[in-house]
Amino acid sequence: MQAPSVGGVMLPRGGGETIRLSRGASLTDFAEKIGANPASLVAVMMNLGEMVTATQSVSDETLQLLGGEMNYTVQIVSPEEEDRELLESFDIEFGENEGGEEMLVARPPVVTVMGHVDHGKTRLLDAIRKTNVVAGEAGGITQHIGAYQVATEVNDEERKITFIDTPGHEAFTAMRARGAKSTDIAILVVAANDGVMPQTIEALNHAKAADVPIVVAVNKIDVEGADPTKVRGQLTEFGLVAEEYGGDTMFVDISAKQGLNIDKLLEAVVLTADAALDLRANAEQDAQGIAIEAHLDRGRGAVATVLVQRGTLRVGDTMVAGDAYGRVRAMLDDKGQNVEEAGPSTPVLVLGLTNVPGAGDNFLVVDEDRTARQIAEKRAARERNAAFAKRTRRVSLEDLDKVLKAGLVQDLNIIIKGDASGSVEALESSLLQLDVGEEVEIRVLHRGVGAVTESDINLATGSDAIVIGFNVRAEGRATQMAEREGVDVRYYSVIYQAIEEIEAALKGMLKPEYEEVELGTAEIREIFRSSKLGNIAGVLIRSGEVKRNTKARLIRDGKVVAEDLTIVGLRRFKDDVTEIREGFEGGINLGNFNDIKVDDVIATYEMREKPRG
Repeated sequence: MQAPSVGGVMLPRGGGETIRLSRGASLTDFAEKIGANPASLVAVMMNLGEMVTATQSVSDETLQLLGGEMNYTVQIVSPEEEDRELLESFDIEFGENEGGEEMLVARPPVVTVMGHVDHGKTRLLDAIRKTNVVAGEAGGITQHIGAYQVATEVNDEERKITFIDTPGHEAFTAMRARGAKSTDIAILVVAANDGVMPQTIEALNHAKAADVPIVVAVNKIDVEGADPTKVRGQLTEFGLVAEEYGGDTMFVDISAKQGLNIDKLLEAVVLTADAALDLRANAEQDAQGIAIEAHLDRGRGAVATVLVQRGTLRVGDTMVAGDAYGRVRAMLDDKGQNVEEAGPSTPVLVLGLTNVPGAGDNFLVVDEDRTARQIAEKRAARERNAAFAKRTRRVSLEDLDKVLKAGLVQDLNIIIKGDASGSVEALESSLLQLDVGEEVEIRVLHRGVGAVTESDINLATGSDAIVIGFNVRAEGRATQMAEREGVDVRYYSVIYQAIEEIEAALKGMLKPEYEEVELGTAEIREIFRSSKLGNIAGVLIRSGEVKRNTKARLIRDGKVVAEDLTIVGLRRFKDDVTEIREGFEGGINLGNFNDIKVDDVIATYEMREKPRG
């Protein structure tokens, strides 16, 4: 097959072979795979109408486009697959392989509580945990996700259950989906007085997608208008059939406020786990699991709540979680007590990581610090490339100049800082989902955990960004620096407020849209000729009102014969006036336009700015 030539340089052309590239790969990465010069691939992209540099991270579509042109099949490797390959290169196995049957021991079920906002998820968790977290929460949403373990008695035997405490608002959908993936059982909370609501269905779909059994907690049975039977009937439509109706889903009527039947709910969780799941894990291997939440603590540095899924985590172990790594200096359980080790299904707060991992990042224990650092660095580089690729705007050569000159594309640059990685991720994902048309888009330049720093203000200054502090403030001289540089720093403690204000800002950046509003129509009854002013129309105002200096068009026999005219003069008898209302007569002068006839209609209008919905 003939190799393509660009600028006299012959390029190797594929025969349909498959090339595997990671998300956010550059043309240099592509060139290495096929043994070509990166500069020649830049030239190919220019021919295709795309302006891309050799080292720039490009989107999946751009890689596919280039692959098609060069006759290669481009396969984008998923982050999960890439991570598995990365770990394999270090001879590390991550996942379900836990050795033989004899190595497996029973572990507690891991439970996530889901449901519609205000149906009582936090109060239920509170009732189970016996400590009040609602009082300290702004807007009544759980602002952090954590985890804790409780014990209950089933058939005279003490059984433990681990709860993952995830925020309940719909803006946290992405995180809730992650929560379900680390979960064995989901408790679906439905208020007996409200019944099934949109977020109830959304939560149910997440649990089904994660393929986890569901226990339904029918809450607020003590409230007026409570109808637990109706809830059972509604959920039957979604495939959750109560045991008393011949199904296999356990429904428990509770009151989180009164603490009614909480023990029965915990028993239902244990019985569902025993019936539907084989909950066993190898406690002897190196620990692996998931980071539930992480934040920056002023005194202790980066701290992460991790859920051990298999193996046992011990103080002194070297661990890597996402792109963070470090040696475990200390571990605390959910009651704040120091612990030396944590087995399967145990949540602990870990101290000693270099930075803050993301909510939902996998963690694993490795033999050497050096291995942990290498894995973390490679993951960080991959994340960075993928983020750059996502951020890259594709503009073809044909319209690049036009777009830049016209300023058709506007970005609202944002820097997000928060108190915990879960909150930051949730805020970022909900902001990126805002849709106010194609003219404006949000770019998240940087996100991180901790106070707003001077380096954040520096970045904002150089890129005209606004800084969002979620449950954090500016530290040190950052406030004075922001004032000096004119950087807009906004602080929020409730996520809805942040989303609403940013949406309003986006709408403010949109170019105003105008609509035509008809003001009035005038029928020409007589024409007066003036040597000084030209033709003057003697009119009767048919509708509305005619004002001086407004726009007008001339209509003759139902057809527009002249556009973009102006009412230059307006008279009532001998007086100059600013407006004439419906039913009155007057004189209209259209300036230099004199082609008017009796029975013509002058329609006046103005352009008004249209409010955006």
